[in-house]
Amino acid sequence: MKPVYFINGFLESGKTQFIRFTISQPYFQIKGKTLIILCEEGEEEYPEKVLKAANAVVRLIEDEEDFTPEKLIALEKEENPERIIVEYNGMWNMKDLELPFHWNLEQQITCIDASTFPTYYSNMKSLVAEMVRKSELIIFNRCDTVMDNLASYRRNIKAVNQTADVIFENSEGEINEIFEEDLPYDLKADRIELNENSYGIWYLDAMDHAERYRGKILSFDAMVLKPEKFPKGYFVPGRLAMTCCAADMQFLGYACEYSEEGLKDFKDKDWVRVEAKLEKEYFKDYKGEGPVLHAIKVERTEKPANDVVGFG
Repeated sequence: MKPVYFINGFLESGKTQFIRFTISQPYFQIKGKTLIILCEEGEEEYPEKVLKAANAVVRLIEDEEDFTPEKLIALEKEENPERIIVEYNGMWNMKDLELPFHWNLEQQITCIDASTFPTYYSNMKSLVAEMVRKSELIIFNRCDTVMDNLASYRRNIKAVNQTADVIFENSEGEINEIFEEDLPYDLKADRIELNENSYGIWYLDAMDHAERYRGKILSFDAMVLKPEKFPKGYFVPGRLAMTCCAADMQFLGYACEYSEEGLKDFKDKDWVRVEAKLEKEYFKDYKGEGPVLHAIKVERTEKPANDVVGFG
């Protein structure tokens, strides 16, 4: 079976740039030739130097009626590649797509220019739907000017393909945005219970969206940390998180106000059950504003069976 990687999207959606970047990476420098079947020519091109380094060749199919199993097999016989990348024309309906029987579709990726997505989605919704319906990965690029609309773009995609991974990128790279619908708890609830599966996500989300948690009671088990230079009446209840490996552990926690008298009952590494409300306010050790907890209740508790949290 011949492995095939399918990259689709409308003209100037970033398909060529994505493929060019991919074949330039060290992990792609593998044995055998790569055949890139180009179905439309945009402003971006494949430099000869890049193609030579990747042992890749580009063949053009300009007309949709020529994109047939017979034509594709003929190109395969001419080039004898180990793998095939198809840069598909976004104006060709994916519903009509037919590949040679011995081609194995390894991965389908859709590239979308976020700045033009509303226009295409409004006027060519059926084409967009067919484009993303079977894609494993949807990459929205050029998101700089439409940051406030990303949640709705994601919902549009998930309505068609619930299992697809959706990535947003701006000029600085991937945007690690957490949307409300992705949170493992109900933000509409007055009380939010955090556990080892949700604490890490809450910590990251509160860093960027503290306003989501104003007025809500947060309840979680935490380890006590009492920094020497903290002002009196403050401590850090937090959890350890493994970011990439066992040797790379981080303590995740925010400053928490509690009575100075109450804090005398606890020492570093004690385990407590915390109930608190969160505000975004100035804190000296943050060197600016950030999430600050105001404890309602702090009680001693047992160390949980799984004391290390993840990020979902």
